[in-house]
Amino acid sequence: MKAVIAKVDLVNVIAKIQNVVPSKPAIPILANVLLEAIDDQLVVSATDLTVSMRYYVDAKVIEEGSIALPARRFFQLIRELTAPQIKISAQTNEAAEITTGTSVFKINGMNKSEFPQLPDLAGAPEIAFSKAVLKEMFSKTLFAAAREDSRFTLNGVQLQIAQQKATFIGTDGKRLSKISTSVAIDPSLQGSYVIPLKAVEEIIKTLDESDAPVALTLAYDKVALEAGPLTIISKLLAGQYPDVDRVIPEKVAHRFSMHREELMALLRQVSLFTSDTSNSVRFAFETGQLHLMAVSHEIGEGRVSMPVDYSGPKIDIAFNPFFFLDILRHSKDETISFGLNDAHNPGIVTDSTNALFVIMPMRLNDSPAPREAAAANATT
Repeated sequence: MKAVIAKVDLVNVIAKIQNVVPSKPAIPILANVLLEAIDDQLVVSATDLTVSMRYYVDAKVIEEGSIALPARRFFQLIRELTAPQIKISAQTNEAAEITTGTSVFKINGMNKSEFPQLPDLAGAPEIAFSKAVLKEMFSKTLFAAAREDSRFTLNGVQLQIAQQKATFIGTDGKRLSKISTSVAIDPSLQGSYVIPLKAVEEIIKTLDESDAPVALTLAYDKVALEAGPLTIISKLLAGQYPDVDRVIPEKVAHRFSMHREELMALLRQVSLFTSDTSNSVRFAFETGQLHLMAVSHEIGEGRVSMPVDYSGPKIDIAFNPFFFLDILRHSKDETISFGLNDAHNPGIVTDSTNALFVIMPMRLNDSPAPREAAAANATT
């Protein structure tokens, strides 16, 4: 193997692929990155056996070949080099020489045959998205998914395909995000796929806000994204994803608008008075007003208020302010629509998009009771 590549191109590849390399690999070979010199391209691959990534970059290939090198050491070396061109050569399968000008570095490696073969999804159905749309779908659902939950399937984003529509769902049991988009596919294609969080995070990093097309390939146990020179392949999470439609209220008794930025500012303020044991803020709705209250015996108390166009009966309900802030950050528009039935059922947030956010209430005895006196004036 012998190839010459621009340092800036190789550094760009490293930036995209480095997170796939596991910090504590299950087997030693997974700590390596595979380099293959083929047809005037250097192909760089990494995997942790769940998420795999392959990147094609232009190079001057003098002699085709391949070698697996320790990823961390190789990446660190490439970043430190100052020459614009880097020559990578391997006369054997056990070592590679990195040459720039008069500097020569030798890194011990491993044979390509020891590196796990990346899955082949040839023949699996593909769904075309624009980069901007797919990034929005994943970004608006990833934040609500669980992390390290014992209910394994919650540690991912569910993709439902049915009736030429792709629906993305994320939930941790305390909040839920759901958003859909139309897709040009065979009407008979349908299925449910749960994509691991790590794969979703890498896909989001890869995509930009352009209308350039990308392809999502769906097999029964794997998913792949092809975006130009980069391919991301991931195993799917096995198991039954919960029926989230059961927790989405079919009817909402009270629906009204709230100023998104003002509510975010007040929630940030009052959340400073919550504790690690009780991340709870009381939302007291009354005609024309919302009062937010939090009390902590160790910290103190915070009380703020803001005008809202609510006109129903007085409702006291408690929510986790940090979950509510996450939803507001992923909403759009100057105002959001909030739906509520009572103090015991979920609240629903919507905006001008077709995204739907659900937040479960907390027990009111975990949050402060309102005082007889009026809440403090809102500050922004």
